[in-house]
Amino acid sequence: MQELIPVNIVLGDRSYRIKINAADEQEVRKTLKTINDKIIEFKTHFAGKDMQDYIAMVLLWFATLPGTSDIESNPNALLHETLQKMEQQLDKVL
Repeated sequence: MQELIPVNIVLGDRSYRIKINAADEQEVRKTLKTINDKIIEFKTHFAGKDMQDYIAMVLLWFATLPGTSDIESNPNALLHETLQKMEQQLDKVL
């Protein structure tokens, strides 16, 4: 079993400390960049909402991307799995 490393991540306007496999760090950071970029995009289009609304919009956007409905046939299954792990970590923190 690979050892988990602690990393600090920023999602929206909050920082979180999570533990991930060292091999997954680059993918997690790439995913976070995509999420944060999308949050900024939604903030410019939908002014006046709070951060929770933007994060919900991004999650809905990601969940409805073509090919994300069936994880087994999805080439982004690792990305989806990583997001699920991140969500579980965030749920523990919150």
